[in-house]
Amino acid sequence: MGLMDNLKAKAGEMKGKAGSLAQQHEARIERGLEKAAKTVDTRTKGKYSAKIETGRGKAKGALNRLSHMDEDKPKRKRNE
Repeated sequence: MGLMDNLKAKAGEMKGKAGSLAQQHEARIERGLEKAAKTVDTRTKGKYSAKIETGRGKAKGALNRLSHMDEDKPKRKRNE
């Protein structure tokens, strides 16, 4: 195996671990996103509310995709 193959394998493992951690702690992460958005909105006195809400929505969407990525993929059989 070459260097790139090793890096791709490690990246795949890390993505899987991140997905499982996101799945285990999804509610906690969502609460953190809500709290962070509220804090930033308060500190900016509502000046950037729309942009903060957009960012929060995108972050929640990414969390949802990451935590449910195993469910979305169809199971493939290996040709051995």
